[in-house]
Amino acid sequence: MKQIPDQPFIKLFNISFGFFGVQIAYALQSANISRIFSTLGADPHNLSYFWILPPLMGIIVQPFVGAWSDRTWTRFGRRIPYLFVGALVAVLVMCMLPNAGSFGMAAGTAMAFGLLSLMFLDTSINMAMQPFKMMVGDMVNERQKGLAYSIQSFLCNAGSLAGYLFPFIFAAIGISNVAPEGVIPDSVIYSFYIGAFILILCVVYTSVKVKEYPPAEYNEYHPVGEKEEKVNMWQLLVKAPKTFWTVGLVQFFCWAAFMFMWTYTNGTVAAGAFDAPTLLKDGACVLDTTSTQYQDAADWVGILFAVQAVGSVLWAVVIPRFKSYKLAYVVSLVLGGIGFVSLQFIHDQYVLFISFILIGCAWAAMLALPFTLLTNSLKGGHVGTYLGLFNGTICVPQIVAASLGGLILHAFTTQGELAPESNMLVLAGIFLFIGAVCVHIIKEK
Repeated sequence: MKQIPDQPFIKLFNISFGFFGVQIAYALQSANISRIFSTLGADPHNLSYFWILPPLMGIIVQPFVGAWSDRTWTRFGRRIPYLFVGALVAVLVMCMLPNAGSFGMAAGTAMAFGLLSLMFLDTSINMAMQPFKMMVGDMVNERQKGLAYSIQSFLCNAGSLAGYLFPFIFAAIGISNVAPEGVIPDSVIYSFYIGAFILILCVVYTSVKVKEYPPAEYNEYHPVGEKEEKVNMWQLLVKAPKTFWTVGLVQFFCWAAFMFMWTYTNGTVAAGAFDAPTLLKDGACVLDTTSTQYQDAADWVGILFAVQAVGSVLWAVVIPRFKSYKLAYVVSLVLGGIGFVSLQFIHDQYVLFISFILIGCAWAAMLALPFTLLTNSLKGGHVGTYLGLFNGTICVPQIVAASLGGLILHAFTTQGELAPESNMLVLAGIFLFIGAVCVHIIKEK
């Protein structure tokens, strides 16, 4: 079997450059979905249900894109057709979703339109995201994969920062940050527009610059004649190493916690740090989403998520200095748990930076350590399949948390009073503490 030759840095960069644009789209979605549906009139107790779609589409779409692209050979490449089609659909939907309240539809119809747009956006982002990981596997040798994934991680964080900051930047330069009831502010709409424009530029750049190996050359580096034991996924799950399940248990509490963060940070910051006014709506006390305070708070959430991303990058440098992966995991999750719980008590918008830097420590560990611990315990064939199955430990807890979040918030809410969304973030902190305890049952290899 021939070895894949070393690639110059620029080629490694080109393979992943489109990921920058995809991550901008993902960050805009993460930071603004609760804001958009709250503005359209969604009750805080129902917000979590809108968040079921992102992980659900991820667990459905990514395995299919992987399986289909494995069998695809075209003049344009093997993975790039899926990347390009996914990005093109994402661009179209990004221009539609923030306008859900601008077409004169009733609130219920606008939310249904927004939900349908969100479904297509999640599907297309997942379709565009998966090929980047696969192209590294196809075109980069083992020695350079560390560098290739480091480039991808850098572009991921850079794209996240841009997406999180766009609404704040547009508001700062004078674009309207408030709008009539049920209408999304122009600062958010323009953020999605510029994000869509950057996304298609980045993906076109990667599509033009990257030439995937044709079948004959690909087979020289990845022989297709090797026979592997044919085992279905259920059989592989039964035979999965104990590490798969123990790390998966930690993953459950971690990803459920972050689902609560994405869902309830807007309301928590608006009520706690910006004193957003409230009003009675259908007999319930809710935040006034047309107020300047609420929309300023929503922009500030983008800043806080950007601070979290910076904290994650800085802590990622510290993690390798620990003598044990498990110790690094425990410390990171405890710091993140402290960050979440502190949101109940901090009401200064700048002091909140400390909370989100701590949350970034947990995020850094969640992105790096689970896959490291798992791959160290795997041997022989089916490593790729196990990694695909392990993606379920990311998506399933988010689906569970999104399904139960509204019921839990109802239990916290006193009739006639504002829903205490900050309680959900305290619960997220408790989840991280539980996850830290569960780390002790993981067997390192």
